[in-house]
Amino acid sequence: MASSSYRDSSAERILGMLRNLLPLRNIGIATAAVLAVSFVGQPAGQSLGRVVQMDSDDIAGVVTGSNGPEAGVWVIAETRDLPTRHIKIVVTDDEGRYLVPDLPPATYDVWVRGYGLVDSEKVTAEPGEAVNLSAVVAADARAAAEYYPAQYWFALLQLPTPDQFPGTGPGGNGISPNIESQGEWIRSVVNTDGCTGCHALGNKATREIPVALGDFDSHFAAWDRRVQSGQAGGAMDARLAQVGRGPALAMYADWTDRIQAGEYPMTPPPRPLGIERNVVVSLWDWSVPEAYMHDLISADKRNPTINANGPVYGAPENSTDDMPIVDPTTHEASVVPLPVRDSATPSSADTAPKMPSPYWGDEAIWTSRTVAHSFAMDTQARVWIASRVRPAETTAFCRGGSSHPAAQAFPIERSNRQMHLWNPETREITTIDTCFGTHHLNFDEEDKLWFTGSGPVVAWFDAKVFDETGDEQLAQGWTVQVLDTNGNGRRDEYVEPGEPMDPDKDMRIERGYYGVAPSPLDGSVWGSTLGMPGGLVRLVPGDDPVNTALVEFYEVPWGDAEAPVQGFGPRGMDVDSDGVVWTVLSSGHFASFDRSQCVGPLNGPTATGRHCQEGWTLYPFPGPNYKDATDSASAESAYYNFTDRFNLLGVGENVPLATGNLSEGVLALVDGKFYNFRVPYPLGSFFGKGLDGRIDDPDAGWKGRGVWTTSGSRAPFHAEGGTDRVAPVFKFQVRPSPLAH
Repeated sequence: MASSSYRDSSAERILGMLRNLLPLRNIGIATAAVLAVSFVGQPAGQSLGRVVQMDSDDIAGVVTGSNGPEAGVWVIAETRDLPTRHIKIVVTDDEGRYLVPDLPPATYDVWVRGYGLVDSEKVTAEPGEAVNLSAVVAADARAAAEYYPAQYWFALLQLPTPDQFPGTGPGGNGISPNIESQGEWIRSVVNTDGCTGCHALGNKATREIPVALGDFDSHFAAWDRRVQSGQAGGAMDARLAQVGRGPALAMYADWTDRIQAGEYPMTPPPRPLGIERNVVVSLWDWSVPEAYMHDLISADKRNPTINANGPVYGAPENSTDDMPIVDPTTHEASVVPLPVRDSATPSSADTAPKMPSPYWGDEAIWTSRTVAHSFAMDTQARVWIASRVRPAETTAFCRGGSSHPAAQAFPIERSNRQMHLWNPETREITTIDTCFGTHHLNFDEEDKLWFTGSGPVVAWFDAKVFDETGDEQLAQGWTVQVLDTNGNGRRDEYVEPGEPMDPDKDMRIERGYYGVAPSPLDGSVWGSTLGMPGGLVRLVPGDDPVNTALVEFYEVPWGDAEAPVQGFGPRGMDVDSDGVVWTVLSSGHFASFDRSQCVGPLNGPTATGRHCQEGWTLYPFPGPNYKDATDSASAESAYYNFTDRFNLLGVGENVPLATGNLSEGVLALVDGKFYNFRVPYPLGSFFGKGLDGRIDDPDAGWKGRGVWTTSGSRAPFHAEGGTDRVAPVFKFQVRPSPLAH
């Protein structure tokens, strides 16, 4: 591969360098002349520093503004010449230099975006060309704020003050009496269990009222109509009714009223610093503008070298039955249709729009029967998909009277989502019926899949048994959650949930898993549980999990003035190599729980949830908080998290990562400090609901590995580009320096 370098110099010298040092590219005199002019046009006396090496598949240059080099701004290279749209984004170094590496042959639009700026003019370039760029300073702070992450705009939201809780209902302040604190309000209607669980509130599409929505005499009336839009309108409307419709609408109406009147975030975000400047973000389009992806998979989480350089798969949930695939080596996007086993399986299209959408009118844009949600990949690079294959009623072997051991212990009458299995080698899809519901799923070291979405039980599916026998009934099982409250170390008869504790018996609880992760340390299976304050469940299967499994429950510290930390509302979770559990909280925290720090008994009558508060550590997410927030630490709304046990991102092993959905990037907690690897383009496009990672070449350094995610916003058309924009695939890599190639 040819190598070239450049310095600030005369046009003649630049022309000579381009002729002599880029022999693999047929660069014409006209192109060279344009580049020469861009170098000559640097401010008088402005030095561009040391030589920057670049390969023939790179684009590199210097970004300068009216005051000299622009450090910590993004350079974006975008092309539509490949089979699917492809984008690469990098950050400038201290001297304003940039290098966009490893670009496939194509013509690219290249431009600058950054805090304090507005977009520069786009320059057309091809790999191997040196391109200097001129930054454009924003006319004022309001114009600059248009490029801030959604969190900075959403933090303008004025919360009800703590003295308004508990709510006093329709005859009082309108807030439901079930909402007992400001924290419960944040969890239920603001953060991940509320509106920002599905939408990146704070982006341009949400902080303004769409013209196409209609004419209204107030923003209150506009929001009343807005939350009824489209196929999700019924669910959004119902959520507000649960918490207090009037106060919720008034809160959001006040927010957009003030923004329309000219309010904007007064404190700008910091430009990328340190290792944030080393990031390379690559994007590929896939699927269609109407569809959103809940999740993706690129490798076996236990061994991220599986599926090296292979395709990446997306889970389109309610939107479509076409599973999208991107091949990052050929830049091609395709789909695999997911079938159902039973033609009576319901469809998302059965839910008509409650009210017309300002984007799609009366069209039912979601048509999925399979509602594919999440993935796990095995050692054969096969993809196991939590997805629906039948109506809700379970088959006979799941119910009472069955000979199945788990059904005899706890029969299941109804469930939502089962499984598909995609074999990329044979290109065959297999439908698999499960008695229990499926949602998130992960393999343990014994090739058992463990699931969330199974309600009162914890469920598994043994892939080895299924491969050996083809018997889906034999391969699956489930168990209830039993606390060892009598403290004898084994599972005994138990009292049911809500019944008084019996000193001679154990106690069954119903803490449905939302996130799930087998521990690589000891084989226990952890799950996060939603609610206020919510918590973590640890399951130890035992020799006969249906009858021997025991659980431990650890509640997030909340409502105790003596607790060392306060938080609430877990969502995603993962376990690191040391057995420490990480979860993101609706209170604006990244939380860890280390069971080894517990000082008291872990079973017995006192071990029912609040017995190991010393095991918790809470890290406030960066960025601003809501107005008058006392119960939360940040307006960030992280949906899920991932433990980077294998240094896939490039910032170290065992680093916890979170989806910074309102800071619009991947948040890495490195030695107690957060770094935000932001996606600045398209604005509002980053909304991760899961993270994954892969090693394509263990000997290639940063180039051979990366972290993958996709956009799970239920409204990808809210992002920059509108209804022409599709939910992209993102790959994050952190190189040793901003100029590494």
